Amino acid sequence: MGRPKLLLEVEGRPIIRHAVERVISAGIHQVFVVAGPEHEALAGAIEGLPVRLVVNPTPEAGQGSSVSVGVRALPAGTTAVLIALGDQPGVPAEVIPALLEALKTSGKRIAAPRYADGLGNPVLFAATVFPELLALPGDRGARAVVLRDSSRLALVTIGSPMPRDIDTPEDYARLSAPDNPM
Repeated sequence: MGRPKLLLEVEGRPIIRHAVERVISAGIHQVFVVAGPEHEALAGAIEGLPVRLVVNPTPEAGQGSSVSVGVRALPAGTTAVLIALGDQPGVPAEVIPALLEALKTSGKRIAAPRYADGLGNPVLFAATVFPELLALPGDRGARAVVLRDSSRLALVTIGSPMPRDIDTPEDYARLSAPDNPM
């Protein structure tokens, strides 16, 4: 992107703020935002929200390092963790509550959305899966954990396409277009 994508504004607010507000509005009571060492601007973007900022000293190591830092920050007794992407502000409002319900009622250890165009994020993991999340290599996200054993996966069908994440200037232009519903 050439600039910090999480701080780009959509509808007058930073992308990260939209993403965090979606998680909070879904009823997640303890929200952690994993950020790199240069996190002051990001902290400003989420100021006033009931979140805890957790610093990943080596974000260049990849998504797995951020997942591990976030899971290590969870308080003892945490029963599940929702891993959501900061650059995916358009997650439909019904997704997170549906994941929470699926994990609660299915007896499975992972709940993931299956959008009209494929498996996506956010993903909810029971505490029994935390050791696998902690063992992720730095350059791998949690998808390998999700796909490792389908018998422990509750899929939640979402009729809409997967919400876009913001990786390129073109992605940002599409997201910030006036006719684009987030």
